[in-house]
Amino acid sequence: MDILKKIPVREQDAKVRACNFEEVCYGYNEEEAIAEASRCINCKNAKCIAGCPVAIDIPSFIYEVKEGNFEEASKIIGKASALPAVCGRVCPQESQCEERCIRGIKGEAVSIGKLERFVADWARDNGIKPELPANKNGKKVAVIGSGPAGLTCAGELAKMGYDVTIFEALHEAGGVLVYGIPEFRLPKSKVVQQEIDNVKYLGVKIETNVVIGKSTTIDELMNEEGYEAVFIGSGAGLPKFMGIPGENANGVFSANEYLTRSNLMKAFDDTYDTPIMMGKKVAVVGGGNVAMDAARTALRLGAEVHIVYRRSEEELPARVEEVHHAMQEGIIFNLLTNPTEILADENGWVRGMRCVEMELGEPDASGRRRPVVKEGSEFEMELDMVIMSLGTSPNPLISSTTEGLEADKWKCIIANEENGKTTKEGVYAGGDAVTGAATVILAMGAGKAAAEGIHEYLSQK
Repeated sequence: MDILKKIPVREQDAKVRACNFEEVCYGYNEEEAIAEASRCINCKNAKCIAGCPVAIDIPSFIYEVKEGNFEEASKIIGKASALPAVCGRVCPQESQCEERCIRGIKGEAVSIGKLERFVADWARDNGIKPELPANKNGKKVAVIGSGPAGLTCAGELAKMGYDVTIFEALHEAGGVLVYGIPEFRLPKSKVVQQEIDNVKYLGVKIETNVVIGKSTTIDELMNEEGYEAVFIGSGAGLPKFMGIPGENANGVFSANEYLTRSNLMKAFDDTYDTPIMMGKKVAVVGGGNVAMDAARTALRLGAEVHIVYRRSEEELPARVEEVHHAMQEGIIFNLLTNPTEILADENGWVRGMRCVEMELGEPDASGRRRPVVKEGSEFEMELDMVIMSLGTSPNPLISSTTEGLEADKWKCIIANEENGKTTKEGVYAGGDAVTGAATVILAMGAGKAAAEGIHEYLSQK
């Protein structure tokens, strides 16, 4: 064992997994986890904790893994995180806790995320449950949305003794964890449902098919149903489009709709009746994690798939691991390429996409080099389906039906980053509803901060 290098993680063969929806990464077994944990140098002033938005005591749980005390390790993680098995799979550890790992200065950082996944999976397989609250305090809190922010906030409040009810607009709890991330990256019944069940085990109630702003309002929850505080974790489910000609042609989808059909409604499974278009040659416009998810889903449904992105590989916002997996599986990357028009046939169906080649100019406000059109570089791609993956914004339904709740020009709810407090008394918010589309772990961090804010607020009443 080379202590400067990570223990490799076993994965499905790329050619095999490109044809199924089974999980790509197998994770560590006990022997591999102990070996990887042994690479940790147990810093006195560990910087990795500061890189974790939910502040897991990383050195302590890794030490317990190294000693083979997996149950103790799971308790340490469970105190800080409501969704450890989810985070261990989809959190961008490489740019957060692992980026600050001292071991990574002269070698490869410790695989903190893969160890978190191992511990969470071990706890699930061995029936380890979260610690129940000692006492109930009799105070009711409503949580809107059952995604990572809502589940985290609800779990934290339940541990403090609050009576918490989550209101979910869709027919199944989980938010983006169930509708946005594919099965091959995040198994639903084995992982997501188990984590939701742990939150329910704490006493949290979940009501599905309740659209806040339509079925009922925040004011009604507080004034008529006895909820003393409300947390809004409704996410950002409103897709963005380019606004180019032909974008309303048949065969153009938002990544949000495409993934929801496949994931939540199980259209990838022949035993379900949910319709989904099976493109033969598909372009996914965008370069983030959602674009990779949509592209890899289309590939598994039998298409030749192209990622069309206007910058270079170095600027791709998706996780390096996701890009690597997509390339392994045969996704074609048309980089430094930008669509200018969707082309349709006489029946209104997509037949292609007109694009231009780009080159990188001077840095823009984000610090990335601005893509500039190459003169005379226009060309056409022959396609039968286009998936737009350009980000999402919050649905304005809640902010528009709640008096005193302010949102910015992007329809994001205005809230204090430290405690989630909004402009309406007793109402808190966090996650994508506040920031716009971001990561699971940042949403969890916001949910945890808001739970502390709500607790402080209700403790003073």
